[in-house]
Amino acid sequence: MSAQTRAWLQIHFCVVLWGFTAILGKLISLAALPLVWWRMVLVTAALLLAGKFWSGLRGLSSRLIWIYAGIGGVVALHWLTFYGSIKLSNASVAATCMALTPVFIAFVEPVLARRRFDPRELLFGLAVIPGVMLVVGGTPSGMRLGIAVGAVSAFFVAIFGSLNKRFIGQSAALTVTGIEMAAGALFLTALAPFLGGERLLVLPAYQDAIYMIVLAFGCTLLPFALSLVALRELTAFTTALAINMEPVYAIVLAILLLG
Repeated sequence: MSAQTRAWLQIHFCVVLWGFTAILGKLISLAALPLVWWRMVLVTAALLLAGKFWSGLRGLSSRLIWIYAGIGGVVALHWLTFYGSIKLSNASVAATCMALTPVFIAFVEPVLARRRFDPRELLFGLAVIPGVMLVVGGTPSGMRLGIAVGAVSAFFVAIFGSLNKRFIGQSAALTVTGIEMAAGALFLTALAPFLGGERLLVLPAYQDAIYMIVLAFGCTLLPFALSLVALRELTAFTTALAINMEPVYAIVLAILLLG
């Protein structure tokens, strides 16, 4: 099996797992801010106990550590707006907005990853817009803010996906994941006072805690690290096209699990 084929299989496995994130976000009663904060803290705590995280950290320059930390802040903004979109609309609409990511990446990746602009990528990206409009066009007017927030979330995906593609190199995926999750949690802690007094340190109820554990380890730690490995062989745009299957999985799961 070639390295590129393996990367394709890895990213599609990740997409299947990510299909559950919107469902879990709807099932968890926490607001978007504490939900994302707990998600990042749990992953960080697990990786701090892993020897591979520390061995990989010793091999990184301080410049790369700061770069990965900055990317972690963008990841936090993506998840914050993604779950905000779910709370403001529903799981299907929020997941469908992620299909706009290739449109943004067609412009963002050439700049951030320092490669040539490919007009074919823009055409492929624009091809998804009718599908997105088909899903979100019939939603109630009260969900429009959720749609707008979902589009912003897709833009953040384009930024951190392009930056990860540029800087992943041969860095250990678990180490990069740990740095980005820890930095994202710290960023949200600093951001919380400016978000209208929304509480950050909210202890989840028992059922929420179970869902959070599944979200953190099954839908975050594993697929996030695998996607970083896949980025060594695939462009951020190619990865985004694969991730366009996430709304399909999420909508099917939302119909089955959430009605």
